[in-house]
Amino acid sequence: MAEPLIIQLPSIESAIALAGEREENLKTLMQQTGARLVLRGQDLLISGTDNQIDLSSRLVRALEDFWSQGKPVTGVDILTARHALDTQRQSDLQDMQQDVLARTRRGEEIRAKTFRQRQYIQAVRSHDLTFCIGPAGTGKTFLAAVLAVQALLDNQYERLILTRPAVEAGEKLGFLPGDLQQKVNPYLRPLYDALYEFIDPEKIPGLMERGVIEVAPIAYMRGRTLNNSFVILDEAQNTTPAQMKMILTRLGFRSRMVVTGDLTQTDLPPNQPSGLAIAEKILHSVEGIAFCHLSKADVIRHPLVQRIVAAYEQHEKG
Repeated sequence: MAEPLIIQLPSIESAIALAGEREENLKTLMQQTGARLVLRGQDLLISGTDNQIDLSSRLVRALEDFWSQGKPVTGVDILTARHALDTQRQSDLQDMQQDVLARTRRGEEIRAKTFRQRQYIQAVRSHDLTFCIGPAGTGKTFLAAVLAVQALLDNQYERLILTRPAVEAGEKLGFLPGDLQQKVNPYLRPLYDALYEFIDPEKIPGLMERGVIEVAPIAYMRGRTLNNSFVILDEAQNTTPAQMKMILTRLGFRSRMVVTGDLTQTDLPPNQPSGLAIAEKILHSVEGIAFCHLSKADVIRHPLVQRIVAAYEQHEKG
């Protein structure tokens, strides 16, 4: 065993940020490096072999932009930092850590957590049409909504249009109470949730009344041309090929569209092909269109979600 290394952290806040809730981050660092990490006040003690100590130290330093300012470190941050060290992408990691997309109304900073998320963000910024395909919890819809809201607030677009097919997982629209808009609202709740992070909920009805923000099922898009708009099509795996073609051909001048979906969670009837799957086959080589794929490694919700996604993937492989 080598001589233990002591890293003195600048404050109690930085120590809490690095250690994480119930010291989950220290456990993750130990799993990643094989070293033993113990926090005593503001002193982080790292013990193990020379290689284990060195890797742990470099990992902790790679996260310094976060913990030094008391910003919470997550398990995904640690895994991304480890990947950056393994692939000599430390400068890319630093760029990603410093690229703040937006701040929520509570002041929380929103940024890409993984390299594939960053690739997705860069694709949206540089393409008029971007497809993002991946499992639940990878930030597909949320990151698109963040970019859309920021673009709207910066007056880059006149309207923000959020749409998704009204296909249910085992339920029927007719069984839900209320008029059509009330029946559709539950399907659009994830999009509303993203809006509420950045816009005062009391202001949203007024923006919707003026048509600045439109949240509607995909059927409402037929026959329209969506000019000067940022359009998000969510749950696109539940579109039919005809619906997908219809919404894609609505794209107008000075507009941007992001299409998100998870091909493993299709709620269409048996033998009904997914419009998202067909679109990927037809459009994958069309100039000006970006396709981004996220995986369970990009899951940024509760760590348990990542393990659930992995378990289902393993089960489905047989």
